Amino acid sequence: MLHTTPQWGICTTVKAPLEQVQAFAAYHLNLGAAHIWLHFDDPDDPAANHFTHPQITTTLCSHAYWMGLIGKRPERHQNRQGRNMQRVYQTEALPWIAHIDVDEYILPNTDIPTALAALPPDQSMLRMAPYEALHDPSLPDDIFTATQFRAALNGQRNEAARSRAFGPYAPLLTSGVLSHSAGKCFFRTGLSRFEPRLHGAFRAGTRVPGGEFHPNIALLHFHAQDPARWRDRLHFRLTRGAYQYNPALQDWLIAASDTEIDAFYVGTQTATPDTLHKLRAENALLTATLNLRQTIADMGLQ
Repeated sequence: MLHTTPQWGICTTVKAPLEQVQAFAAYHLNLGAAHIWLHFDDPDDPAANHFTHPQITTTLCSHAYWMGLIGKRPERHQNRQGRNMQRVYQTEALPWIAHIDVDEYILPNTDIPTALAALPPDQSMLRMAPYEALHDPSLPDDIFTATQFRAALNGQRNEAARSRAFGPYAPLLTSGVLSHSAGKCFFRTGLSRFEPRLHGAFRAGTRVPGGEFHPNIALLHFHAQDPARWRDRLHFRLTRGAYQYNPALQDWLIAASDTEIDAFYVGTQTATPDTLHKLRAENALLTATLNLRQTIADMGLQ
């Protein structure tokens, strides 16, 4: 009997500069994605007109789109992301579909189809551990620019490690990262009453146990490697984004002065020799170079 390894694709909802969307699509097509579904949260985004690649489907999330899908536009962006993924999931277009954001990059240390094929038939998800990009001002611009990525250090078992790595800022980073520590997933399609979400899934109204992170497939998250963009988005993240789920960080950042915020960024989010040394000592550092501008050119997505 001939056994074939399964194809996989990516669903995402985007609201980002054109070159960031180009980098995301080019990188993952080059990685082996059979198809990418780009949902443009702003239906008037001119970037949507730049993607005519046969393995890319663009969807404009207009009023008519939302009315036709669920009768209204979800207010929270997280809910819009989830609904878009659920729509694509129901098409069963590919055996596996990952749900990630435009600032997230899958980094495998193995062949992805082989890893998916090796999962037990009753395993509905493959979880990818997040690694948060660190700012390095010495690097040339590569759209998403970083080569050093910090693992999450969450849970009580890592309390001492967080203290060693972040010093006075450790109480603010309860998971050892600024954004999510839950990671993202590949979802097996074709399952009844299955609802993929941002970091996991529900089936018949019950949360699906995610299992452990795959040991050889990481998720690089460019959450705050650009200090100017991080500052620009800080208010949104404090009020409607990731930081509202970390009250200690949220309260501190709201009350902090600009000087204090700058010092926090240098101390926790910048690839200084001291920070890299501390993270390396905790086995919480991953090094990777993505070459995104070159990949855009190679894949013809300019």
